[in-house]
Parts: sequence; structure tokens; C-alpha cells
Amino acid sequence: MRVTPADVSASTSLITAPRVALWVAATSARPLRLAIAARAAILRAMNKTLLVCGHGPGISDAVARRFGKEGWKIAIVARNAERLAKAAAALVEAGIDAKAFPCELGDAASVKKLVSEVSAALGPVTSVHWNVYGGGGGDLLTASPEELRAGFDVNVGGLIAAVQAALPSLEAAKGSVLVTGGGFAFYDPQVDAMATAYGAAGLAIGKAAQHKTTGLLRERLAKHGVFVGEVVVLGMVKGTAFDGGQATLEAADIAAKFWELEQQRSESSVRFG
Repeated sequence: MRVTPADVSASTSLITAPRVALWVAATSARPLRLAIAARAAILRAMNKTLLVCGHGPGISDAVARRFGKEGWKIAIVARNAERLAKAAAALVEAGIDAKAFPCELGDAASVKKLVSEVSAALGPVTSVHWNVYGGGGGDLLTASPEELRAGFDVNVGGLIAAVQAALPSLEAAKGSVLVTGGGFAFYDPQVDAMATAYGAAGLAIGKAAQHKTTGLLRERLAKHGVFVGEVVVLGMVKGTAFDGGQATLEAADIAAKFWELEQQRSESSVRFG
């Protein structure tokens, strides 16, 4: 039997045609798969709510913007209702789904009620950012027990109350607890001398207790699939009430570190500054 060039061409096309068809189908489907994955990521973000406790013009606002940019819903919390409402309006103007929730964060009962209110308004809390500042009792020779207790309630009691109240939703979402720590927490003679000189003994005690609490929560919540991360800020942050023109740290950079911790979950405590 004589085989002509035409026969070879025809047989080759029969062999390669299915492969070409499969390649075309695969490449055509790739944009669709990417679109589906992108839509799924957006939907996951839309179902996440960040509870920002201790909102102000520095770290916490930058964290709200960083997470909000990713599609998270943001609940900002502080005592001053008027300032809080303006901050929430600014976030909304930036395209972020944000609401203000005034609350006394040193009162455990109020914090637990807060979590319920946020869940009703924005959906279950999937991440808590604890950025609360409590600096009473600056001089241990004159500080009252009530002043020292107030700092403990803000730095530790409120944090634990928030975690307890949000635990079901944190566990369901494999969520996170993100804590803003401070260098005064460390046991070091130079740090103690600085805290004493600045009249910040109460703050140092509160932050030291918070640092230990964060580590204990990390161990306890790991069994529930909840990540606990801490950024210990070693310096003054620009644009805050403590910035007298000498601050060197950018709030946006600290917020980026919090986002990195939450997403990668490879480190649990980092020092910044």
C-alpha cells in the first residue's frame, strides 16, 4: 500500500487535534478559574469582621485602613463617641465598611455587650485588635490601688473579656487576636528607669501583664485554631498624642506588620522600632 504525503498529514492531524482541543479548553478555562478564585477571596474577606479596640489616630486607625482595604468590615471602639463617629465617617469615605461603637473597654460587662452589638451589626467577629491604652498610676509611691487596677482592667481584663465573648466566632472562622504591645513591658533595668523617669509606672505594669496574658492566650487558643499575634512597639509613632515632633515610626508600617502576622501566622510576637 502506497502512503502519500496527504495521508501522513491527515493522520497527524487526527493525532494532534484532540491535544490541541484540550490545550485550547485549558487555556480558555484559566481566566474563568482565576475569576472564580478572585470572587471566592472577595467573598471570604466580606465575611470577616475586625474589632478594633482602642481606636485613635495612630496604629489602630492604620490597622483599620489596612484590613478594610482588603474588604474586611471594621468596628472601631473607644470611649469618645464624637471623635469615634468622625473617624468612622472618614473610613467610610475611604471606601471601607466601618461603624463606630463607643464603649468603656476597661469594663468587662460592657466589652461582652460590645461584641454582641458588633456581631449583630457587622457579622460575627473574626479578629480582635487590642490597642487599648491605660496609663494611670504613674508614680508607685503615690498611686492608689484604684488607679493601678484601672490600668490592669484596660490592658488585661477587657482583652480577656473580648476574647471570651468572641470565642465561638473566632473559633469558627479560625480567626485571630492581635495585640499592640509596648517596650515598657520588658523586664530590664534600663526600661524600668525610663518608665520611672517618665512617670509611667502604671503603664509599664499594665503592659507587662498584657504581654504575659498575650502569651498565655496564644497557648490556650492554639487548640481552638485561633492565632494570637503581638507587635511590641519600641518607640513613638508619628501623628499620635505622644508625638512631640520626635516620633520616628510610621503607623502604616506597623499596620502592615499586623496584616503580615495575621495572614502568614509564622511569627507570634515581633518587636517593631
